[in-house]
Amino acid sequence: MRILLTNDDGINAPGLQVLEAIAAEVAGPDGEVWVVAPAFEQSGVAHAISYTHPMMVTRLGHRRHAAEGSPADCVLAGLHDVMRDAPPDLVLSGVNRGNNSAENALYSGTLGGAMEAALQGIPAMALSQYFGPRNLGLDNPFDAAIGHGADVVRKVLEAMPAEDAEYRLFFNINFPPVPANEVKGIRVTRQGWRPDTCFAVEPHTSPSGRRFLWIKGGNQHVETAPGSDAAANLDGYISVTPMRADLTAHDALEAMKAIE
Repeated sequence: MRILLTNDDGINAPGLQVLEAIAAEVAGPDGEVWVVAPAFEQSGVAHAISYTHPMMVTRLGHRRHAAEGSPADCVLAGLHDVMRDAPPDLVLSGVNRGNNSAENALYSGTLGGAMEAALQGIPAMALSQYFGPRNLGLDNPFDAAIGHGADVVRKVLEAMPAEDAEYRLFFNINFPPVPANEVKGIRVTRQGWRPDTCFAVEPHTSPSGRRFLWIKGGNQHVETAPGSDAAANLDGYISVTPMRADLTAHDALEAMKAIE
C-alpha cells in the first residue's frame, strides 16, 4: 500500500511522527509512506487552497516534502506533482494536536486535507488526538493514537462501503483524552455540537500601542448529545465519523420548495 501523509500542525509536529508510525504499520514492509506537509503551522485553515499565489515545495528527504501552503495544497502537491506517476492508495491527515470533534471539524485544516483527497477520489482519513487532564501529563499525550491508530485505520478500510457517489466519503477519527490502556473501544458517531463553545476574539494592546485581536476557543469538555463524536471521546471511546464535502441541507430541501 502507498500512503500519503499530511497535517496542519506542520512538518516538524510530533503528531506527524505519530502518524508516520501508524502509516508504516498499515502499509506493511512492502508499502510506501510519503509525506507532504506544510512548512509552517496551518491550524484553522479548513479546506483553503493557495489559489491566488504559487507555493514552494521542498524535498527534505526520502519520500518527505514540505510545502508552503495549506493541508489541501499539500494533498494537491502530493497527488499531482510528488506522486503523480504512482498515486497513493490512501491519504492520512494528522495526527492533530487537539480534537477535531463537533464544530472544530468545520475549521480544521486536518480535515481539509482529507476532504481534498476525497474530492480527488482517494480514500482518506483525518486523525486527531483529544487533550485533557488524563493525558496531557503523559510522557506522550498522543498515547491513545499511538496505541490504537493502526488498528482503527485498518478497521475503517475494511468496513468502507463501495460507492460511486459524486462526493466521496472521508472519515474524521478522534482519539479520546485518556491513556491508551483506558480506551474503551470505537464508536461510529455523528458530528456533534458543543453548546456555547463558539470561537470568539480577545483584544490585546501591543507594547507599541497597537490593538490586536486573538482568536480563542471555548470549553472542549462540555457535555454533548449522546451518539455524537465529542460525547464518545469524553466517555473514553475513539470516534469515527463518516463525512462528505456535500454541504447541502438535505432535510430542508422539501420545505424550501414552497419558494419555487
